[in-house]
Amino acid sequence: MSEPYELPPDPLAGELDAFIESHELSARGRLLDREPAFPRREFESMGAAGWLGLTTPVSFGGRGLSIARAGVLLHRLAFRSGTTFAKLSLQPEFASVLHEVGSEALLDTWYRPLVAGRRLVGNQITEPGAGSDAQALQLAARRDPTGYSLSGEKTEVAFATEADAALVYGRVEGGETDGVTAFLVPQEGSGILRQVVGTDLGERWQRRGSVTYRHVHVPLESRLGEEGEGFSYVRAELTRERALLAAVYLGVARASWVDTVKHVGRRMAFGRPLSANQAVAFPLVDDEGDLAAGWLYVRQVLERLDRAEEVDAEAALAKSIATRVSLQALDHAIQFHGGRGYSNELPFEQRWRDVRSGSIAHGSSEIMHLVAARRLWSRRPAS
Repeated sequence: MSEPYELPPDPLAGELDAFIESHELSARGRLLDREPAFPRREFESMGAAGWLGLTTPVSFGGRGLSIARAGVLLHRLAFRSGTTFAKLSLQPEFASVLHEVGSEALLDTWYRPLVAGRRLVGNQITEPGAGSDAQALQLAARRDPTGYSLSGEKTEVAFATEADAALVYGRVEGGETDGVTAFLVPQEGSGILRQVVGTDLGERWQRRGSVTYRHVHVPLESRLGEEGEGFSYVRAELTRERALLAAVYLGVARASWVDTVKHVGRRMAFGRPLSANQAVAFPLVDDEGDLAAGWLYVRQVLERLDRAEEVDAEAALAKSIATRVSLQALDHAIQFHGGRGYSNELPFEQRWRDVRSGSIAHGSSEIMHLVAARRLWSRRPAS
């Protein structure tokens, strides 16, 4: 049979495929699920080869690609190797606030080394009482003669014990504004307690945990941008992240769909292939349409981002749609591979667990619908 799916083309596709194969990223991603650890070796290799910071300007060590091209390559990376290294490739995008409003000294010390794979910069927003509602953040930043003193706790932190530095969001007490402020905080300083908490359902290589700050001094020059403007900075970052993550989820789901289409075409049951059974064939046909439609929508959002259009609502909907249809396709992959699909002998159950985070992280699906709804009903109806 002919290949049921052709990956979107890109001039860098061959180079990326060669990197994935030479570094055995698919097998490595499977191992990191069983033995969770931050893949420092691959992180350094990806930086050296230019696979971190796809949209980052060349002057900062990135590829300088459009957001749409980055989405195509991340889709391909996820298709070939799962979510792990596609998300790792996005790490500079997750730190774009540092890139956009950080000082030259911070860029040289942290951002350029991040893109090169030499230093890991994490992101710390969520708190015990503040998840999707970033306006409810309570981490306190008290002004002192030379900067700020941070006190509070961050939870659900990726790379909790591995990050070299983190973008930390809190509120300045007694400041001119009560808005959220962003800081760049090295993670080895005095007064910082870091720990991994439990084991996640998926994406275990991120080793999420908590970070507690006890009167941690942050110099004035480590504040990112202006006081009270942190949420406005991270909002633009989240919009790009959500659209790019949608491309990742669709990539890993497409790979599973392809494997399943091939499997049911050759697996015999009751004297005929499984594909002759409408109860098997029709869900896979539906998945094909849903995945294709999802990809078209995501591509449209990515292209609009490149044109600097306002697409907060569309990016939120793209992530929600991509997560939903990807989980459905992955569930069918598990189901139609039977007992082996349910076991870790095959990659589908891990892929399902990894993609499941997409309904929660970077904005829950419920919040994504609220963001999308505001575009439709932006004003209160007249009384």
